[in-house]
Amino acid sequence: MSRMPVGGLPPRHATAWSHATQHPFLEAVRDGTITESAFAAWLVQDYHFVSDLLAFQGRLLARAPRRAQAVLAGGAVALVDELSWFEEQAAAQQLDLTQPPRPQTAAYSVLLSELDDADVPVALTALWAIERVYLDAWSFAARGIPAYRVFAAHWTTPEFATYVSELEQAADAVATRPAQQDVETAFLAVLDAESCFWAMALEDEA
Repeated sequence: MSRMPVGGLPPRHATAWSHATQHPFLEAVRDGTITESAFAAWLVQDYHFVSDLLAFQGRLLARAPRRAQAVLAGGAVALVDELSWFEEQAAAQQLDLTQPPRPQTAAYSVLLSELDDADVPVALTALWAIERVYLDAWSFAARGIPAYRVFAAHWTTPEFATYVSELEQAADAVATRPAQQDVETAFLAVLDAESCFWAMALEDEA
């Protein structure tokens, strides 16, 4: 099986992609029907995830080829700023960021650790998938009423879209013809983890 550009993965797995980027959680955010408590629970868990993602990205940067280093380094700096932004939001809303990770958050952390053992092109494709899901998901949610528009706006800036595009270019550029199955397996694992992560916040409303 020949290797396809990473941009071909979402349409190849359209159903899984749609579920990860147009999840009922995102529909509830878009429609304004998500409860404050559910959104707050998700926000705290996403803070944990971003912390894990920063660590993963640092490890990936350390083993990445030269041509991928700039985008990974820039992304890592952005994640440091992102954690500060989360802390500001938590302070404003009186959220407790010391709450422990939930099982879905812990499972996502395990996936990131497993990607440390993957070839760089596979791990870089997974990182691109994580960020592309986020961009598409919040672009979807941003179409609704303004209750959470400040958050959607934060995660759909032109600068973030450019970063996602640069990650895609880097993933394609460093490809050394790894097995397509390895790339697709990692891609689908990310989509599953994302869907589970969105669903986690709805548990409080069940």
